[in-house]
Amino acid sequence: MKRDQLVENIRRKGSFLCVGLDSDINKLPRHLLSADDPVYEFNKAIIDATAPYCVAYKPNLAFYEATGAQGWITLEKTIKYIKENHPDQFIIADAKRGDIGNTSKLYARSFFEHLDVDSVTVAPYMGEDSVTPFLGYEGKWVILLALTSNKGSHDFQFIEDKEGTRLFEHVIETSSKWAGPEEMMYVVGATQGEMFKDIRKVAPESFLLVPGVGAQGGSLAEVARYGMIKDCGLLVNSSRGIIFASSGEDFAETAGREAEKLRDEMASLLSGAGII
Repeated sequence: MKRDQLVENIRRKGSFLCVGLDSDINKLPRHLLSADDPVYEFNKAIIDATAPYCVAYKPNLAFYEATGAQGWITLEKTIKYIKENHPDQFIIADAKRGDIGNTSKLYARSFFEHLDVDSVTVAPYMGEDSVTPFLGYEGKWVILLALTSNKGSHDFQFIEDKEGTRLFEHVIETSSKWAGPEEMMYVVGATQGEMFKDIRKVAPESFLLVPGVGAQGGSLAEVARYGMIKDCGLLVNSSRGIIFASSGEDFAETAGREAEKLRDEMASLLSGAGII
């Protein structure tokens, strides 16, 4: 999916919501556990209930890889279901890959040729030759980890050089030489608040994937205030706050309502910014 298509979906739906499919089999509603593939049945119901209110889905691969071969089959089925039934959705494989060149080439083939997702999250620690193999696929994106919302983000990401430039700023400035804002996004955690002002100084035109709204306590209003640009430039992810809002038989209906609430707030923010 190209940038103009993503932006058009955001404007049409009045939403920049990404639903994270962190589908932990241990948290599924009990009535689904007798199904042949409980996670797939859960995902289908969540997707159908939330699709009117979001523009992207982000399956976190750890929750699928943890169950072995069956988990990968479930992932493939889930992606196929989204593409066939909700083809306007932007699909992010949250894999956080990044390795030496030949290995990254194979990861890129797996995600962009086999799974045919729109984007993959990539860790930048090994540098240019670990990231560039993911680039150059038509309509595909790299989403590079920049400033995360976890406690450990302060261990490395805020280290400053002699000029006072922090490591996450180096990551963005350096990687922007490898690809432009038409094929590279950055992960920036919602709990970073006003740090979005600093992010926008080094990434003024890039889309940002923003986890941490909802269960992790990030403020959607703050993210929009400091991070929104003329074509939105944001994909805000919510996972647990939507998909596990209910553990009963009404889980999908409840997820839809939670997604709708976020969409309504997003539509107001987009309208206030003159984007819709």
